[in-house]
Amino acid sequence: MTLKGKHALVTGGGTGIGLGIARALAAEGAVVTITGRRAAPLQEAAGGGLFAQVMDVTDEAAVVDGIAAAVQARGPVQICVPNAGVAEGRALHKTDMDFWRAMMATNLDGTFLTIRECLNSMRQTDWGRVIAVSSIAGLRGLKGAPCYSASKHGVIGLIRALAADYLGKPYTFNALCPAYVDTDIVTRNTASIAARTGMSADDARQVMVGANPHGRLISVEEVAEAALWLCSTRSGSVNGQAIQIAGGEF
Repeated sequence: MTLKGKHALVTGGGTGIGLGIARALAAEGAVVTITGRRAAPLQEAAGGGLFAQVMDVTDEAAVVDGIAAAVQARGPVQICVPNAGVAEGRALHKTDMDFWRAMMATNLDGTFLTIRECLNSMRQTDWGRVIAVSSIAGLRGLKGAPCYSASKHGVIGLIRALAADYLGKPYTFNALCPAYVDTDIVTRNTASIAARTGMSADDARQVMVGANPHGRLISVEEVAEAALWLCSTRSGSVNGQAIQIAGGEF
């Protein structure tokens, strides 16, 4: 497989799953725009085919201008990876509108805006892939995280509708649905669980490890390989799917 000459854009591309996908795409020849709110991790990750673009996916003007700048610099976006997201649990009776809106603004609104703006240039080409990073929580309710689960269900609904809209066109729309992945999010959640419950850090981490059916955290590289496969020449009939990377969840 070669992605030489293809421009990919990955939101939340400075760390974690986004960075893993960006590096995997660049290794296959793509030029990759990585976006995020913070300049420092983007600049640290840049190089080797990765180009930094500060962009807050909750800000419509920032997304419009940021993606336009990336297209002007590196050509039409043909691989769009809306990955930026926040993951935080909170009981519904403790959820106020500020928490709800902040979650939706990043996880769902940000995905919508990113895809919309990338499609402006992708639709002028003869090939394109949209690969949204949802979650296993987008396929089932995640206990203790109704707001997060709703946002990730919304991402899958958006992807399925777009797949239906573009049937017969040379573009596919799919979602990756990982369970707990070994990233900074797990590290932050470990501290949060420990603080709320009084558990040790090791026991708090084991809560997430144990939630994966195969008893281990998923590696970033496993998610990145799935994204690469969706860009391969043999994946053109895979469209509108929510692909589980979860060690046995169904």
